Amino acid sequence: MTFSLKNTRLAIVGLGYVGLPLAVEFGKKMATIGYDINSARVKELKQGHDSTLEVSDEEMREATELSYTDQLNDVAKCNVYIVTVPTPVDKNKRPDFSPLVSASTALGKILKKNDIVIYESTVYPGATEEVCVPVLEKVSGLKFNVDFYAGYSPERINPGDKEHRVSTIKKVTSGSTPEVADYVDALYRTVIVAGTHKASSLKVAEASKVIENTQRDLNIALVNELALIFNKIGIDTLEVLEAAGTKWNFLPFRPGLVGGHCISVDPYYLTHKAEEVGYHPAVILSGRRVNDQMAQHIASTVIKKMIKNRLAVVDSNVLVLGLTFKENCPDLRNTGAIDIVYAFKEYNAKVDIYDPWVHKAEAQHEYGVTPIDKPKTGHYDAIILAVAHKEFVDMGADAIRALGRPGCVLYDVKSILPKDKVDDRL
Repeated sequence: MTFSLKNTRLAIVGLGYVGLPLAVEFGKKMATIGYDINSARVKELKQGHDSTLEVSDEEMREATELSYTDQLNDVAKCNVYIVTVPTPVDKNKRPDFSPLVSASTALGKILKKNDIVIYESTVYPGATEEVCVPVLEKVSGLKFNVDFYAGYSPERINPGDKEHRVSTIKKVTSGSTPEVADYVDALYRTVIVAGTHKASSLKVAEASKVIENTQRDLNIALVNELALIFNKIGIDTLEVLEAAGTKWNFLPFRPGLVGGHCISVDPYYLTHKAEEVGYHPAVILSGRRVNDQMAQHIASTVIKKMIKNRLAVVDSNVLVLGLTFKENCPDLRNTGAIDIVYAFKEYNAKVDIYDPWVHKAEAQHEYGVTPIDKPKTGHYDAIILAVAHKEFVDMGADAIRALGRPGCVLYDVKSILPKDKVDDRL
């Protein structure tokens, strides 16, 4: 079977942080349909605005060949489908394939002979062929690599990053046959100016993605553990890291909360597969445990300092500045800041969350909390600067401290304020 770019009729399935930027890039080059089951999201995009702020209104206008739909039949005429739905973990930290299975089930209903389904969602090595392809086969009645084909090209979106965009990040590609691999690679090269790397198999491409974030998770876990040690020793972690950073090959990682759609999730996909094949991944899981405990460590440190300042913890007023998983973006997925909120609520503290980037309805839906419009001056017993939003940087330490009452504990998770202006930091 010969696959041709000029005969491509493309659909992007899932229009979130990953799918929309990709759809916009393709929509600048070729006829593309963006499909999402969220009707409100599709309506918003049709009006030319992206509430995730990953794509500007101007960029959306430049995608003149891109259209949006929430109707599956509208993409039935396509012959190439790129699936960009999320792959979360459940409450027990096990891979949750339900979004991926749902998308594959929907595509199976419209799959035709010689169609190609390309997955971008992060999975463990082998998942495309073990989880997704059987669903496509069962629903469509077609046979894999005879009647239809698959590709895998892992997403590399960095939410909120305006420098490293879809087109400027090198793309790993792969296909279920050599011919499909060549086609998938050529398809992405039409929009990826940074170039592509064609992997030898779907599994290699899948593995490359999952270890990218596992490696970062472990590096952050190391500096988080160092921060815990240095805290007990009584020395400042940032000063230590700055001193060590004078060596040319020292990696500049910083301690902090680990969240988001990848780093705090992807390692569990890899460890799930590892245990399935009989290997217990001690290092990876150890790193996860360290990173997962940081919110509790921060809360415990603040509580001890409150007690030392003779401030009651029960019924205290606590302000958490920032709820998103990283600075200067509205992405709330798997944010570590919420664990700080929950930790204080266990003490019946009254917790206000202030984050100018957050959509209140989304925060309520995801975590059952509603951020406030504006913090109260001279009101708080403890203030935790959890996210380094530019608004908080611009406020400065004095303005932030003015929100607290006398004796208020100010804790700087991100070390963005001068050391002598805060009570403690990671």
